Amino acid sequence: MAGRLNRILGGSGLIGRSSSLRSRSGMGLPVGRHIVPDRTLPENDELVWDNGTPFPEPCIDRLAPHIGKYEALAWLCGGLGFFASLGLLAA
Repeated sequence: MAGRLNRILGGSGLIGRSSSLRSRSGMGLPVGRHIVPDRTLPENDELVWDNGTPFPEPCIDRLAPHIGKYEALAWLCGGLGFFASLGLLAA
C-alpha cells in the first residue's frame, strides 16, 4: 500500500507534493492572465478600473455630485477635529 502511494505521488511524497504545488495544480495564476498591450494605451487609461467585468467603472466615484468641494472639506475637517479632540481627551 505504501509503495503504491509512493508511486502515485511520484517518488518520495515530499518531492511529489512540492512539484504539484509549484504548478498550482493546474489553476493558473492567482490574478488571472497578464494582458500585454500590443498598441499604445489611451491617455486616461489609469482612471478606469477594469476588473474584467462587462462594465468597467471609473476610479473616481461620482456618486454625490451635489456635494461641493467646500462642504466636503468642512465634513473632513469636522471629522478629523472630532477624532483629534477624542484623542486629546483620552490622553
